[in-house]
Amino acid sequence: MRVLILLLDGCGVGELPDAVKYGDAGSSTISNVAKEYKALSLPNLQKLGLGNIVDILHVPPSKSPHACYGKLRELSPGKDSVTGHWELMGVILNKPFPTFPDGIPLDMINRFEKAINRKVIGGQPISGTVIIEQLGKEHIKTGYPIIYTSADSVFQIACHKDIMPLDELYRMCETARKLFLDIGRVIARPFTGKVGDFKRTPERKDYSLTPPYPTLLDILKDNGFPVVNIGKIDNLFGNRGFTDSFHTKNNSHGMKTVLNVMDKIDRGLIFTNLIDFDMLWGHRNNVEAFAKGLMDFDEWLPSCLEKLKRNDILVLTADHGIDPTTPSTDHSREYVPIIITGERIKKGIDLNTRNMSDLGASLAEYFGVAIENGISFLKEIIQD
Repeated sequence: MRVLILLLDGCGVGELPDAVKYGDAGSSTISNVAKEYKALSLPNLQKLGLGNIVDILHVPPSKSPHACYGKLRELSPGKDSVTGHWELMGVILNKPFPTFPDGIPLDMINRFEKAINRKVIGGQPISGTVIIEQLGKEHIKTGYPIIYTSADSVFQIACHKDIMPLDELYRMCETARKLFLDIGRVIARPFTGKVGDFKRTPERKDYSLTPPYPTLLDILKDNGFPVVNIGKIDNLFGNRGFTDSFHTKNNSHGMKTVLNVMDKIDRGLIFTNLIDFDMLWGHRNNVEAFAKGLMDFDEWLPSCLEKLKRNDILVLTADHGIDPTTPSTDHSREYVPIIITGERIKKGIDLNTRNMSDLGASLAEYFGVAIENGISFLKEIIQD
């Protein structure tokens, strides 16, 4: 009994009813990418039913989808990765994590400087690559850490590895995590290079809050099931609920790791996040790279499907949108796709619109456990 979740980070399928409140009216990540990138081709996702969920140019609805399909809505306020991942695993938030559209407040900066006993620079909501170019020279000269935020609930600290050793950067992040208990994530952002040619490194580290009550991950672990992370997901759950983790460098590495792990883990939950859609392409409004990333995933998908065993379930979904065709470079408040397949899963079932937590409830029922939120749709899709 095994479930594999492949989460395509940021691959939303249309604005939620309250998207206008978030400045995201008109966002529809996959559909809008397809409109702008005329060469998009996703034959394997098309067969599973991706084009049956929402209108996607070049990806027509399948007359006989090979999977169950639908879309999920987020009930929690917000549109960040932590909220989306938590809700998929059964945790619904009543209030959003705080954000800082006008920059990190001065009182927070003062508290942080006092705690680490050094000055900092920055503080504004801005792209990480941009602020590193703007303040990297000053950082190298003074040794002052660069801090910044975004539309998400994040407190990010960027330091050059030659100026600030990784251990020291991580310690500062741990200090910030203890100071700011309501922020979604504190993120370490190391970089290297020279002025005019700085590059962020793969040693990014996220310090997330832990969920307020047990998730499906916690419950499965407590019941003796392997719970394996591939990618950055363990960081989003405060490193709670997993029995093993495989951190990956990019989508390609993640997909290779999935196949390797499937050869080793024959029961439990394997939860994978393919981050490049969000981190590299969505936040930088790189439509072409986003489209090519979707096609790379589509080309790889059959190699994953071939490894499924009789009692396996494969789930394709996302955590939020990040429409690269809009002026915004931030996440977008969108529905996310849900595609479910496997030998025991019925074909062509339209799940219509469900809540994110319904996925967690359905998987919980499959494993014979229960979570606090969500309504299971397992009986609608499974066959003996």
